[in-house]
Amino acid sequence: MGEKLSPSPSTPAAQTSSPSAKQATGTEVSKEKPRQRRNSKEEKQTTRSKKSPQLQQPPNDHDRLKRKSVIIAYVLWLFGGLFGVHLFYLRQDRRAFIWWCTLGFSGIGWLADVVQIPSMVRDCNDEPRFVEEFNAKLRTNNKPPFSTGRFLLAIMTGYWWGQLVSLAIPQAVFFGVDWGFLHWVIPFSVALGVWTVGNTGREKGVLWHCLVTSYVSYLSRYVIMEQEYWFTIMAFCSALAFDHLSKEWNLEVPKKKHFTKRLAKLTAAAIIYLSLWGAFMYFNGTITDSEGDEVPVHEAVYNFIKSPWWTDLKQTLYDTLQFAKHHGWAEVWKQIVDSMDADGEQNAYKVLGITATASQNEINTLCRNLSKETHPDKVKDESKRRAAEERFMEIQQACEALSKTRRKRRQRNKKSDEL
Repeated sequence: MGEKLSPSPSTPAAQTSSPSAKQATGTEVSKEKPRQRRNSKEEKQTTRSKKSPQLQQPPNDHDRLKRKSVIIAYVLWLFGGLFGVHLFYLRQDRRAFIWWCTLGFSGIGWLADVVQIPSMVRDCNDEPRFVEEFNAKLRTNNKPPFSTGRFLLAIMTGYWWGQLVSLAIPQAVFFGVDWGFLHWVIPFSVALGVWTVGNTGREKGVLWHCLVTSYVSYLSRYVIMEQEYWFTIMAFCSALAFDHLSKEWNLEVPKKKHFTKRLAKLTAAAIIYLSLWGAFMYFNGTITDSEGDEVPVHEAVYNFIKSPWWTDLKQTLYDTLQFAKHHGWAEVWKQIVDSMDADGEQNAYKVLGITATASQNEINTLCRNLSKETHPDKVKDESKRRAAEERFMEIQQACEALSKTRRKRRQRNKKSDEL
């Protein structure tokens, strides 16, 4: 009961401290504040670096060990660059197809690839240097910057594909159908061309922005009657919409597709492209006959099918198939080779004026007599000497051809005698 209670830490006496203690604690707090600020700045920088997109370097799997060569790329560019062979080698299939359709944009894009091939090879090989350069672009630009060359390429590709579809649409009524409604496919082809260019390399974007813009600007054809003008407006607006609304960086690691799959896709695209050209030639093309009159191609094809030449050709093909069923294709090939007169035997008989049943002695005697009769030295007239020399050489070649086929004729005549 008589004990004195010591002041607890919660009492005011315990909370009060000396001025020296306050100064000490103040200095400690002041020393700790800069550390907290530094830590907060570092955390912000790390969070920013985490939020900013980066191109990750893919693992070195088996497919990526097949590195592309700059030398091979330049060789393919030199001999097949107009058809996009070097771009197909560097796995830029969409750009290769565009180059194939336009022959490297008449050589302009082909020449521009001289400078871009080393960078494309580094991109294809996923080299660390390219990854660092690309990440530097990502830190500088949130979206791909505007490129004049790429923008013009998108406009020209969209314009060209739209024109091709327009040319392929029949202008007249075929099979009882007016095909004018297919003109609404033109804006889609324009947008598809713009989108294809925009999705090459390390850039990508969606289709619907340029597609909607293309269809809206397509309505200008009802105001502007010149086709070249409203086509240009449509391609320009579509490319502008893609560049401002759809374009973004492509950070995905490209999948290494098999060669056959890539080639099959490009082949299918090439078939569609050539089919459009075929439709243009058949429905809207014309040919000029010997008298200078223009005949539509579809009428010319119809008349050709009804012509006697085509009828005889069909009959010949039918007879060939029937002959092959009974004797085999080996015998058919033998007949074809014989009809081609590859060894010159049939022509030699015609030149010498004899038949295939002539013996070798008869042929030798005839060759000696004709050589004496047609020798150019016997011709005194200079104007006729040239013709005599040609006739003499023709006889000599015929005799030489028959001497080479002597054994074959002997076997053939022997078989005929046995029969």
